[in-house]
Amino acid sequence: MTQRPPPRYVPTLTEVVQGAARSASGGDRLSQDQLVGRVMQRVDLTLDRRLREAIARVVLEHSRQLAPALRQEIEAVVSATVAEALSEELDATRPASGTR
Repeated sequence: MTQRPPPRYVPTLTEVVQGAARSASGGDRLSQDQLVGRVMQRVDLTLDRRLREAIARVVLEHSRQLAPALRQEIEAVVSATVAEALSEELDATRPASGTR
């Protein structure tokens, strides 16, 4: 898999956080890997939720815009189908021309 650079608008971590990062159990310093793991876990959860919300908004908006065109197309198909079925039924029930 080829690794591409992230898009311009995606924030990236460019500095290693140095300082008194403490774990919740006893005040031990967190290793850099532990800190990165925790931050990435939080980012992953938040990003997943926010992406789902953004996608839901976009899908809903597109559905609202598409609904009138879909409704019009469905009405046309149903109308044509009913007209065809009615025509076929009337043709089937008419006496044959010339058998009077």
